[in-house]
Amino acid sequence: MVYKNFSFSTPFLRGYRELKIPIISPDGTPAWPELFPPARIDELRNAVGARYFSAQMMLEFIAPDRAKLDPDALRMYNDDFNVHTARIGEYTITGATMYWDPSTGRKNSDGSVCALIYRDDKTRHIFVHDIVYLLVPDDELHPLARQCEMVLEFMQRHGMRRINIETNGIGNALPEIMRDVSARKNITITIQNVVNHWKKETRILDAIEPVLTSGRLHAHTRIQSTPLLAEMLGWTPSGTIGHDDGLDAVAGAVSAVPTPVHPIGRTPKIFNANTNFKI
Repeated sequence: MVYKNFSFSTPFLRGYRELKIPIISPDGTPAWPELFPPARIDELRNAVGARYFSAQMMLEFIAPDRAKLDPDALRMYNDDFNVHTARIGEYTITGATMYWDPSTGRKNSDGSVCALIYRDDKTRHIFVHDIVYLLVPDDELHPLARQCEMVLEFMQRHGMRRINIETNGIGNALPEIMRDVSARKNITITIQNVVNHWKKETRILDAIEPVLTSGRLHAHTRIQSTPLLAEMLGWTPSGTIGHDDGLDAVAGAVSAVPTPVHPIGRTPKIFNANTNFKI
């Protein structure tokens, strides 16, 4: 419990003192143990991340420009998603999101990135399962249509039929192109248009930092062969050194409404017939 004296310029506040009661004292004693026992406090810390917990629960503000995205805080895994049990390792998956943050796909332009995440809403763990950086040759006559074909292949590879497409700027034309390409390939998909109004750095910080710093963000080992980890190392809230398009796609996927996931039944068993007999 901390009191501070202030000499306010506003007359009706002159002489007032500020009272700050953090949710837990430096020695670990909860301020309101009947409402917020240690287990509940740990749950809150895990839910919002270290920086938000410090500002909201401990009343100690940490400036956003001090935030980092440490790739070493990712929990790497190598398990496939089991469609029969709807599980990744020990976690039960309840939702999936595929999110495309598009650009021209040229070498020297912003990255065009499509990301797939799974989530376990019971434990609030998130899994960056796959991500693809879409590149098209400079002599490609229809770069957007070619990217749509690549994204459809990515969707089919993971059994996804629903995708979120960011329609700011160049993405405005993509939903119709995507529908045309999928119709020609006789593939039925659902497209959710997404318009972002928030600053990119704010979107990335709010979506990724809390789950990363609380140890709830997982990434498949295949992610290590993409530029995503390098993007994390070069990222700051005040401006990125290099690109941050993969981070933006992951942030969009984390923030989007997921497609519900349910187990489809038991894993099929393989039986070997005994052919060692005589007729």
